[in-house]
Amino acid sequence: MNNKQFVLQNLLLYRNILSDSIIKKLQFLWERNCPHYTYYELYSEVLIKAEQLHLEGDLLKNYIIYLVSKDENLFSKTAEKSNGTIDTNSSLYQAALHDCKVLKNFLIRDLPTITGKDSIDLIHNFVPTMYSEATSNISPLYNHFATESTPLDVLVQELMNHYSCYSCGIMSDYTALRWNSSTGLTGIKNYDTIQLQDITGYEHQKETLLQNTLAFLNDKPANNILLIGSPGTGKSSSVKALLNEPIIKNLRLIEVSKLELKSLNQLMGILREYSQKFIIFLDDLSFEEFEIEYKYLKSIIDGGVERTPSNVLIYATSNRMHLIKETWDDRKGNSDDVHRFDTVNEKMSLSDRFGITLTYLSPNQVEYLIIVEQLAIKNKISLPLEQLQAAALRWERQHNGRSGRTGQQFINHLLSQR
Repeated sequence: MNNKQFVLQNLLLYRNILSDSIIKKLQFLWERNCPHYTYYELYSEVLIKAEQLHLEGDLLKNYIIYLVSKDENLFSKTAEKSNGTIDTNSSLYQAALHDCKVLKNFLIRDLPTITGKDSIDLIHNFVPTMYSEATSNISPLYNHFATESTPLDVLVQELMNHYSCYSCGIMSDYTALRWNSSTGLTGIKNYDTIQLQDITGYEHQKETLLQNTLAFLNDKPANNILLIGSPGTGKSSSVKALLNEPIIKNLRLIEVSKLELKSLNQLMGILREYSQKFIIFLDDLSFEEFEIEYKYLKSIIDGGVERTPSNVLIYATSNRMHLIKETWDDRKGNSDDVHRFDTVNEKMSLSDRFGITLTYLSPNQVEYLIIVEQLAIKNKISLPLEQLQAAALRWERQHNGRSGRTGQQFINHLLSQR
Protein backbone atom coordinates (compact mmCIF):
# COMPACT_ATOMS: atom_id res chain seq x y z
CA MET A 1 0.00 0.00 0.00
CA ASN A 2 1.31 3.46 -0.95
CA ASN A 3 1.34 5.85 2.01
CA LYS A 4 1.69 8.91 -0.19
CA GLN A 5 -1.40 10.89 -1.09
CA PHE A 6 -2.84 10.54 -4.58
CA VAL A 7 -1.55 13.85 -5.89
CA LEU A 8 -4.52 14.61 -8.16
CA GLN A 9 -6.61 15.10 -5.02
CA ASN A 10 -4.71 18.40 -4.66
CA LEU A 11 -6.31 19.89 -7.78
CA LEU A 12 -8.23 23.14 -7.33
CA LEU A 13 -9.79 23.84 -10.73
CA TYR A 14 -9.74 20.46 -12.47
CA ARG A 15 -11.51 18.42 -9.81
CA ASN A 16 -14.08 17.21 -12.35
CA ILE A 17 -11.55 14.74 -13.70
CA LEU A 18 -11.45 12.94 -10.32
CA SER A 19 -14.89 11.50 -11.08
CA ASP A 20 -13.66 9.85 -14.29
CA SER A 21 -13.67 6.05 -14.05
CA ILE A 22 -10.09 5.65 -15.29
CA ILE A 23 -8.79 8.26 -12.84
CA LYS A 24 -10.62 6.42 -10.07
CA LYS A 25 -8.92 3.17 -11.08
CA LEU A 26 -5.53 4.88 -11.05
CA GLN A 27 -6.18 6.15 -7.54
CA PHE A 28 -7.27 2.65 -6.46
CA LEU A 29 -4.03 1.18 -7.83
CA TRP A 30 -1.98 3.93 -6.18
CA GLU A 31 -3.46 3.33 -2.74
CA ARG A 32 -3.47 -0.48 -2.73
CA ASN A 33 -1.30 -3.47 -3.53
CA CYS A 34 -3.29 -5.04 -6.36
CA PRO A 35 -2.84 -8.27 -8.33
CA HIS A 36 -1.57 -7.86 -11.87
CA TYR A 37 -4.95 -8.58 -13.49
CA THR A 38 -6.29 -5.35 -11.95
CA TYR A 39 -3.89 -3.43 -14.15
CA TYR A 40 -5.20 -5.23 -17.22
CA GLU A 41 -8.74 -4.21 -16.30
CA LEU A 42 -7.47 -0.62 -16.39
CA TYR A 43 -5.68 -1.14 -19.71
CA SER A 44 -8.77 -2.72 -21.23
CA GLU A 45 -10.85 0.34 -20.39
CA VAL A 46 -8.14 2.68 -21.66
CA LEU A 47 -7.97 0.79 -24.97
CA ILE A 48 -11.72 1.20 -25.46
CA LYS A 49 -11.46 4.93 -24.73
CA ALA A 50 -8.48 5.25 -27.07
CA GLU A 51 -10.41 3.80 -30.00
CA GLN A 52 -13.47 5.93 -29.25
CA LEU A 53 -11.40 9.12 -28.97
CA HIS A 54 -8.73 8.20 -31.57
CA LEU A 55 -5.91 8.67 -29.06
CA GLU A 56 -2.38 7.56 -29.87
CA GLY A 57 1.02 7.17 -28.23
CA ASP A 58 1.19 6.94 -24.43
CA LEU A 59 -2.48 6.29 -23.71
CA LEU A 60 -2.72 7.01 -20.00
CA LYS A 61 -0.86 10.30 -20.32
CA ASN A 62 -2.75 11.30 -23.44
CA TYR A 63 -6.09 10.38 -21.91
CA ILE A 64 -5.48 12.53 -18.82
CA ILE A 65 -4.39 15.45 -21.01
CA TYR A 66 -7.52 14.88 -23.11
CA LEU A 67 -9.64 15.21 -19.95
CA VAL A 68 -7.84 18.43 -19.07
CA SER A 69 -8.34 19.82 -22.58
CA LYS A 70 -12.10 19.19 -22.44
CA ASP A 71 -12.79 20.07 -18.81
CA GLU A 72 -15.33 22.84 -18.28
CA ASN A 73 -14.32 24.76 -15.18
CA LEU A 74 -13.89 28.36 -14.04
CA PHE A 75 -10.45 28.68 -15.62
CA SER A 76 -11.24 27.04 -18.97
CA LYS A 77 -14.50 28.98 -19.40
CA THR A 78 -12.80 32.27 -18.49
CA ALA A 79 -9.92 31.59 -20.89
CA GLU A 80 -12.41 30.76 -23.65
CA LYS A 81 -14.50 33.85 -23.04
CA SER A 82 -11.48 36.18 -22.76
CA ASN A 83 -9.80 34.89 -25.95
CA GLY A 84 -6.97 33.30 -23.99
CA THR A 85 -6.10 36.31 -21.85
CA ILE A 86 -6.20 36.12 -18.04
CA ASP A 87 -4.32 38.56 -15.81
CA THR A 88 -1.19 36.82 -14.52
CA ASN A 89 -1.63 38.58 -11.17
CA SER A 90 -5.13 37.22 -10.67
CA SER A 91 -5.88 34.45 -8.19
CA LEU A 92 -7.47 32.42 -10.99
CA TYR A 93 -4.19 32.43 -12.90
CA GLN A 94 -2.31 31.40 -9.75
CA ALA A 95 -4.77 28.54 -9.23
CA ALA A 96 -4.09 27.40 -12.80
CA LEU A 97 -0.34 27.45 -12.10
CA HIS A 98 -0.96 25.29 -9.03
CA ASP A 99 -3.01 22.74 -10.98
CA CYS A 100 -0.51 22.58 -13.83
CA LYS A 101 2.23 21.77 -11.33
CA VAL A 102 0.07 19.02 -9.79
CA LEU A 103 -0.81 17.54 -13.19
CA LYS A 104 2.74 17.70 -14.48
CA ASN A 105 4.17 16.01 -11.39
CA PHE A 106 1.58 13.26 -11.66
CA LEU A 107 2.18 12.61 -15.36
CA ILE A 108 5.98 12.64 -15.18
CA ARG A 109 6.64 11.07 -11.74
CA ASP A 110 3.65 9.30 -10.23
CA LEU A 111 1.98 7.72 -13.26
CA PRO A 112 5.00 5.55 -14.23
CA THR A 113 5.14 4.40 -10.59
CA ILE A 114 1.52 3.23 -10.67
CA THR A 115 1.85 1.08 -13.78
CA GLY A 116 5.45 0.04 -13.09
CA LYS A 117 6.28 -3.59 -13.80
CA ASP A 118 2.75 -4.35 -14.95
CA SER A 119 2.94 -1.85 -17.80
CA ILE A 120 2.73 -3.14 -21.37
CA ASP A 121 4.29 -1.62 -24.49
CA LEU A 122 0.92 -1.44 -26.26
CA ILE A 123 -0.28 1.18 -23.77
CA HIS A 124 2.76 3.39 -24.35
CA ASN A 125 2.91 3.16 -28.15
CA PHE A 126 -0.70 2.87 -29.21
CA VAL A 127 -1.70 3.21 -32.86
CA PRO A 128 -5.44 3.88 -33.29
CA THR A 129 -7.54 2.40 -36.06
CA MET A 130 -8.65 5.91 -37.05
CA TYR A 131 -7.15 9.34 -36.55
CA SER A 132 -9.11 12.45 -35.62
CA GLU A 133 -8.24 16.10 -36.19
CA ALA A 134 -10.09 17.02 -32.98
CA THR A 135 -7.90 14.70 -30.89
CA SER A 136 -4.72 15.85 -32.61
CA ASN A 137 -5.43 19.33 -31.24
CA ILE A 138 -4.09 18.21 -27.86
CA SER A 139 -0.62 17.40 -29.25
CA PRO A 140 0.90 20.77 -28.20
CA LEU A 141 -0.51 20.24 -24.69
CA TYR A 142 0.96 16.76 -24.54
CA ASN A 143 4.39 18.02 -25.56
CA HIS A 144 4.39 20.66 -22.82
CA PHE A 145 3.00 18.42 -20.07
CA ALA A 146 5.36 15.58 -20.94
CA THR A 147 8.47 17.80 -20.97
CA GLU A 148 9.82 18.41 -17.48
CA SER A 149 11.71 21.55 -18.52
CA THR A 150 8.59 23.41 -19.74
CA PRO A 151 7.94 26.36 -17.38
CA LEU A 152 4.54 26.36 -15.70
CA ASP A 153 3.62 29.80 -17.04
CA VAL A 154 4.20 28.54 -20.58
CA LEU A 155 1.98 25.56 -19.84
CA VAL A 156 -0.80 27.77 -18.48
CA GLN A 157 -0.61 30.02 -21.54
CA GLU A 158 -0.80 26.97 -23.81
CA LEU A 159 -3.95 25.88 -22.01
CA MET A 160 -5.48 29.35 -22.37
CA ASN A 161 -4.67 29.35 -26.09
CA HIS A 162 -6.25 25.92 -26.44
CA TYR A 163 -9.52 26.93 -24.76
CA SER A 164 -9.64 30.15 -26.76
CA CYS A 165 -9.26 28.24 -30.02
CA TYR A 166 -11.23 25.03 -29.36
CA SER A 167 -13.48 25.95 -26.40
CA CYS A 168 -14.19 23.40 -23.64
CA GLY A 169 -16.89 21.00 -22.53
CA ILE A 170 -19.53 20.02 -25.06
CA MET A 171 -18.68 22.98 -27.32
CA SER A 172 -15.24 21.50 -27.98
CA ASP A 173 -16.72 18.20 -29.15
CA TYR A 174 -19.57 19.28 -31.42
CA THR A 175 -20.32 21.97 -33.98
CA ALA A 176 -24.02 21.03 -34.12
CA LEU A 177 -26.12 20.66 -30.98
CA ARG A 178 -29.74 20.26 -29.93
CA TRP A 179 -31.43 22.27 -27.16
CA ASN A 180 -33.85 20.88 -24.60
CA SER A 181 -34.72 22.95 -21.54
CA SER A 182 -34.84 19.83 -19.34
CA THR A 183 -31.60 18.16 -20.43
CA GLY A 184 -29.69 21.16 -21.76
CA LEU A 185 -27.46 21.03 -24.83
CA THR A 186 -26.64 17.67 -26.41
CA GLY A 187 -24.27 17.09 -29.31
CA ILE A 188 -25.39 15.80 -32.70
CA LYS A 189 -22.92 13.03 -33.55
CA ASN A 190 -23.83 12.17 -37.14
CA TYR A 191 -24.35 15.61 -38.60
CA ASP A 192 -25.37 16.03 -42.25
CA THR A 193 -22.28 16.40 -44.46
CA ILE A 194 -24.03 18.36 -47.24
CA GLN A 195 -22.26 21.41 -48.69
CA LEU A 196 -23.72 24.42 -50.47
CA GLN A 197 -22.30 23.23 -53.78
CA ASP A 198 -24.43 20.07 -53.45
CA ILE A 199 -27.61 22.17 -53.66
CA THR A 200 -28.38 22.86 -57.31
CA GLY A 201 -29.65 26.33 -58.13
CA TYR A 202 -30.69 29.05 -55.67
CA GLU A 203 -27.28 30.72 -56.10
CA HIS A 204 -28.45 34.13 -54.87
CA GLN A 205 -30.05 32.62 -51.76
CA LYS A 206 -26.98 30.52 -50.91
CA GLU A 207 -24.58 33.42 -51.46
CA THR A 208 -26.68 35.77 -49.33
CA LEU A 209 -26.83 33.19 -46.55
CA LEU A 210 -23.07 32.60 -46.71
CA GLN A 211 -22.09 36.28 -46.80
CA ASN A 212 -24.40 37.16 -43.90
CA THR A 213 -22.87 34.34 -41.87
CA LEU A 214 -19.31 35.43 -42.70
CA ALA A 215 -20.15 39.00 -41.67
CA PHE A 216 -21.47 37.62 -38.38
CA LEU A 217 -18.28 35.62 -37.78
CA ASN A 218 -16.16 38.70 -38.55
CA ASP A 219 -18.03 40.84 -35.98
CA LYS A 220 -19.77 42.88 -38.67
CA PRO A 221 -23.49 43.73 -38.64
CA ALA A 222 -25.56 40.69 -39.66
CA ASN A 223 -29.24 39.81 -39.85
CA ASN A 224 -31.51 37.07 -38.64
CA ILE A 225 -32.71 35.18 -41.72
CA LEU A 226 -36.03 33.57 -42.66
CA LEU A 227 -35.94 31.02 -45.49
CA ILE A 228 -39.38 30.41 -46.98
CA GLY A 229 -40.64 28.33 -49.88
CA SER A 230 -41.99 25.02 -51.06
CA PRO A 231 -41.07 21.76 -49.33
CA GLY A 232 -37.96 19.99 -50.61
CA THR A 233 -36.36 23.03 -52.23
CA GLY A 234 -33.23 23.07 -50.04
CA LYS A 235 -34.03 25.61 -47.32
CA SER A 236 -32.96 23.42 -44.39
CA SER A 237 -30.05 21.93 -46.32
CA SER A 238 -28.71 25.42 -47.06
CA VAL A 239 -28.54 26.24 -43.36
CA LYS A 240 -27.05 22.86 -42.42
CA ALA A 241 -24.44 23.18 -45.17
CA LEU A 242 -22.94 26.29 -43.57
CA LEU A 243 -21.09 24.23 -40.95
CA ASN A 244 -19.44 22.17 -43.69
CA GLU A 245 -18.08 25.11 -45.69
CA PRO A 246 -14.26 25.30 -45.41
CA ILE A 247 -14.45 29.09 -45.11
CA ILE A 248 -16.69 28.91 -42.01
CA LYS A 249 -14.72 28.77 -38.74
CA ASN A 250 -15.76 28.68 -35.05
CA LEU A 251 -19.48 28.50 -35.77
CA ARG A 252 -21.93 26.36 -33.80
CA LEU A 253 -25.47 25.50 -34.87
CA ILE A 254 -28.11 24.94 -32.18
CA GLU A 255 -31.29 23.17 -33.29
CA VAL A 256 -34.35 24.35 -31.34
CA SER A 257 -37.87 22.93 -31.73
CA LYS A 258 -41.02 25.03 -31.65
CA LEU A 259 -41.93 23.57 -28.26
CA GLU A 260 -38.71 24.97 -26.81
CA LEU A 261 -39.25 28.57 -27.92
CA LYS A 262 -40.50 29.44 -24.45
CA SER A 263 -37.05 28.55 -23.08
CA LEU A 264 -35.10 30.68 -25.57
CA ASN A 265 -34.13 33.17 -22.85
CA GLN A 266 -32.62 30.30 -20.84
CA LEU A 267 -30.62 29.19 -23.88
CA MET A 268 -29.48 32.74 -24.60
CA GLY A 269 -28.15 33.02 -21.06
CA ILE A 270 -25.99 29.93 -21.65
CA LEU A 271 -24.69 30.99 -25.07
CA ARG A 272 -23.85 34.46 -23.80
CA GLU A 273 -21.03 32.93 -21.71
CA TYR A 274 -19.12 31.69 -24.77
CA SER A 275 -16.97 33.56 -27.27
CA GLN A 276 -18.01 31.25 -30.12
CA LYS A 277 -20.69 32.38 -32.58
CA PHE A 278 -24.02 30.53 -32.65
CA ILE A 279 -26.81 30.10 -35.19
CA ILE A 280 -30.09 29.11 -33.56
CA PHE A 281 -31.80 26.95 -36.19
CA LEU A 282 -35.61 26.84 -36.18
CA ASP A 283 -36.60 24.32 -38.85
CA ASP A 284 -40.03 24.10 -40.51
CA LEU A 285 -41.43 26.89 -38.37
CA SER A 286 -45.14 27.74 -38.44
CA PHE A 287 -47.88 28.43 -35.92
CA GLU A 288 -51.58 27.69 -35.77
CA GLU A 289 -53.87 30.54 -34.76
CA PHE A 290 -54.25 29.18 -31.22
CA GLU A 291 -50.49 28.79 -30.59
CA ILE A 292 -48.72 31.56 -28.70
CA GLU A 293 -45.11 30.34 -28.81
CA TYR A 294 -44.42 32.92 -31.53
CA LYS A 295 -44.55 35.62 -28.84
CA TYR A 296 -41.38 34.21 -27.23
CA LEU A 297 -39.56 34.29 -30.56
CA LYS A 298 -40.78 37.79 -31.31
CA SER A 299 -39.57 38.99 -27.93
CA ILE A 300 -36.10 37.53 -28.50
CA ILE A 301 -35.75 39.05 -31.97
CA ASP A 302 -37.04 42.44 -30.80
CA GLY A 303 -34.62 42.41 -27.88
CA GLY A 304 -37.09 42.52 -24.99
CA VAL A 305 -35.82 43.75 -21.64
CA GLU A 306 -32.61 41.72 -21.90
CA ARG A 307 -30.38 42.38 -24.89
CA THR A 308 -29.93 39.48 -27.31
CA PRO A 309 -26.31 38.20 -27.13
CA SER A 310 -24.10 39.60 -29.88
CA ASN A 311 -22.79 36.10 -30.61
CA VAL A 312 -26.21 34.68 -31.57
CA LEU A 313 -28.26 34.85 -34.79
CA ILE A 314 -31.52 33.10 -35.64
CA TYR A 315 -32.05 31.28 -38.95
CA ALA A 316 -35.54 29.85 -39.49
CA THR A 317 -37.15 27.91 -42.33
CA SER A 318 -40.84 27.71 -43.15
CA ASN A 319 -43.16 26.51 -45.89
CA ARG A 320 -45.39 29.52 -45.17
CA MET A 321 -44.94 33.11 -46.26
CA HIS A 322 -46.69 34.16 -43.05
CA LEU A 323 -45.48 32.09 -40.11
CA ILE A 324 -48.75 32.36 -38.19
CA LYS A 325 -51.89 30.89 -39.73
CA GLU A 326 -54.49 33.48 -40.71
CA THR A 327 -58.14 32.39 -40.74
CA TRP A 328 -61.10 33.74 -42.72
CA ASP A 329 -62.52 34.93 -39.42
CA ASP A 330 -59.44 37.10 -39.02
CA ARG A 331 -60.16 38.74 -42.36
CA LYS A 332 -63.93 39.03 -42.00
CA GLY A 333 -63.81 40.33 -38.46
CA ASN A 334 -65.90 37.50 -36.96
CA SER A 335 -64.20 37.83 -33.60
CA ASP A 336 -64.90 39.08 -30.10
CA ASP A 337 -61.52 40.82 -30.07
CA VAL A 338 -62.16 44.56 -29.68
CA HIS A 339 -58.71 45.37 -31.07
CA ARG A 340 -58.92 42.83 -33.88
CA PHE A 341 -56.69 44.70 -36.33
CA ASP A 342 -53.93 45.02 -33.73
CA THR A 343 -54.12 41.27 -33.13
CA VAL A 344 -54.00 40.46 -36.85
CA ASN A 345 -51.07 42.82 -37.37
CA GLU A 346 -49.20 41.23 -34.46
CA LYS A 347 -49.66 37.79 -35.98
CA MET A 348 -48.63 38.85 -39.46
CA SER A 349 -45.61 40.90 -38.35
CA LEU A 350 -43.44 38.04 -37.07
CA SER A 351 -41.98 37.42 -40.54
CA ASP A 352 -41.04 41.10 -40.75
CA ARG A 353 -38.84 40.76 -37.68
CA PHE A 354 -36.26 38.84 -39.71
CA GLY A 355 -33.82 41.21 -41.40
CA ILE A 356 -33.48 39.03 -44.50
CA THR A 357 -36.09 36.81 -46.15
CA LEU A 358 -34.87 34.30 -48.75
CA THR A 359 -37.46 32.67 -51.01
CA TYR A 360 -36.96 29.15 -52.38
CA LEU A 361 -39.49 28.68 -55.19
CA SER A 362 -40.22 25.26 -56.68
CA PRO A 363 -38.14 24.75 -59.84
CA ASN A 364 -39.82 24.91 -63.22
CA GLN A 365 -39.50 21.94 -65.55
CA VAL A 366 -36.21 23.07 -67.09
CA GLU A 367 -34.66 23.76 -63.67
CA TYR A 368 -35.92 20.44 -62.33
CA LEU A 369 -34.34 18.53 -65.23
CA ILE A 370 -31.05 20.37 -64.70
CA ILE A 371 -31.11 19.27 -61.04
CA VAL A 372 -31.73 15.66 -62.09
CA GLU A 373 -28.99 15.77 -64.73
CA GLN A 374 -26.40 17.12 -62.27
CA LEU A 375 -27.37 14.54 -59.63
CA ALA A 376 -27.07 11.79 -62.25
CA ILE A 377 -23.57 12.94 -63.18
CA LYS A 378 -22.57 13.12 -59.52
CA ASN A 379 -23.82 9.57 -58.93
CA LYS A 380 -22.30 8.22 -62.19
CA ILE A 381 -25.64 7.28 -63.74
CA SER A 382 -25.07 6.87 -67.48
CA LEU A 383 -28.60 6.78 -68.93
CA PRO A 384 -29.11 8.61 -72.26
CA LEU A 385 -30.23 12.17 -71.51
CA GLU A 386 -33.64 11.87 -73.19
CA GLN A 387 -34.39 8.65 -71.34
CA LEU A 388 -33.26 10.18 -68.04
CA GLN A 389 -35.41 13.28 -68.53
CA ALA A 390 -38.52 11.32 -69.52
CA ALA A 391 -38.19 9.06 -66.49
CA ALA A 392 -37.59 12.07 -64.21
CA LEU A 393 -40.76 13.78 -65.44
CA ARG A 394 -42.82 10.61 -64.92
CA TRP A 395 -41.40 10.34 -61.42
CA GLU A 396 -42.31 13.89 -60.39
CA ARG A 397 -45.85 13.53 -61.75
CA GLN A 398 -46.39 10.33 -59.77
CA HIS A 399 -44.80 11.55 -56.57
CA ASN A 400 -44.29 14.93 -54.88
CA GLY A 401 -43.98 17.42 -57.72
CA ARG A 402 -40.84 19.21 -58.86
CA SER A 403 -38.21 19.93 -56.20
CA GLY A 404 -34.61 19.15 -55.39
CA ARG A 405 -35.80 16.53 -52.91
CA THR A 406 -37.94 14.83 -55.58
CA GLY A 407 -34.95 14.81 -57.92
CA GLN A 408 -32.78 13.16 -55.26
CA GLN A 409 -35.49 10.58 -54.56
CA PHE A 410 -35.64 9.78 -58.27
CA ILE A 411 -31.86 9.31 -58.40
CA ASN A 412 -32.01 7.09 -55.30
CA HIS A 413 -34.61 4.98 -57.12
CA LEU A 414 -32.33 4.59 -60.14
CA LEU A 415 -29.40 3.63 -57.92
CA SER A 416 -31.51 0.97 -56.21
CA GLN A 417 -32.23 -0.62 -59.62
CA ARG A 418 -28.56 -1.23 -60.42
